[in-house]
Amino acid sequence: MSATPATTASPSTDTPRTAARPSELPRWLAEEATVRQRLEQGVGPGVASRAQIGQKNGLEMMQAMLRGELPFAPIAQTLDFLLLEIGEGVAVFQGRPGPQHFNPMGTVHGGWFATLLDSALGCAVHTRMPPGRGYTTAELGINLVKALTPKVERVRAEGRVIHCGRQLATAEARLVGPDGTLYAHATTTCLVFDLPPG
Repeated sequence: MSATPATTASPSTDTPRTAARPSELPRWLAEEATVRQRLEQGVGPGVASRAQIGQKNGLEMMQAMLRGELPFAPIAQTLDFLLLEIGEGVAVFQGRPGPQHFNPMGTVHGGWFATLLDSALGCAVHTRMPPGRGYTTAELGINLVKALTPKVERVRAEGRVIHCGRQLATAEARLVGPDGTLYAHATTTCLVFDLPPG
């Protein structure tokens, strides 16, 4: 997947260069440092066992992960991003694009965009799962609207649930820089199901 945009963002979705917002980068870096410190003191990367999860619902599981009480996904270390905020139907991930994520054209690979957005989308849906219910991505749609290089020190994927029913959930997400620039947006449809016992 190429990170070269297939379409051009309209003025309504992209921050005009003449009226750029102040950068949120100092606040973003401070929040990231706080979360990283908490995770470093926690259980580390891995997959939570049924015993660790107990009767937690999805929101409680994600909150425990953010506190370092449950393991976080190892992919976050591989691709240099982390869960930053969690709430009912909302998940925010922050990532640091680097040269290790480049495609052959010297910009960040579209797969990095996709993984960050998919994480925000999926975890937003996860917060709406009652105990004993799970989900999986059935469809993921992404629009890359601006190329990304390490000159942008951080980006945030902000996912929100649109609908969560008994069998299907849908969510949307935006990937933005600290000055409000939109780099990509995405939607997902997830299948919702009962988890097998044991």
